[in-house]
Amino acid sequence: MDILQILFWLLTVMAIGCALGVVLSRNPVNSVIFLILTFFAISGHYLLLNAQFLAIVNIIVYAGAIMVLFLFVIMLMNLNADTEPQKSWLVQLAGVISGGTLFLVIIAAISKVGHLGVIDKNATDIGLIKNLGKVLFTDYVFAFEISSVLFLTAMIGAIVIGKKEAE
Repeated sequence: MDILQILFWLLTVMAIGCALGVVLSRNPVNSVIFLILTFFAISGHYLLLNAQFLAIVNIIVYAGAIMVLFLFVIMLMNLNADTEPQKSWLVQLAGVISGGTLFLVIIAAISKVGHLGVIDKNATDIGLIKNLGKVLFTDYVFAFEISSVLFLTAMIGAIVIGKKEAE
């Protein structure tokens, strides 16, 4: 077993453990912190796949901006055990059934794949930003431009909605 496999399994155990911590934690602030650690573990997987750009974007956008926003919202809501309603046993049963179904689907998908964890050794530059940019601006240039127009429209809409009217 080489060092990359050991690192892969350490990151995998960290990601699964922290994801379970998100779900099982009773304190919402601890759940956000576990989710940030999960994002860091997933970024480590991106680095192992030689996708440095995705790893950095995952850390900056998700672990940075979105999780800070979640943390601020949770702190502003001042959630605690007294204000949180208790779930009925029917809702808990529905959660267990849906989680078990998802687990069975994941097990079925893993059993169909015979070569789990096999990476092409010749594809060393597949995740580099140069190749990503080349593909975005050649093969997917129309979709890229449409998404930029969509983002511009969303920004203009947010400005119009947020603008106070003069009285």
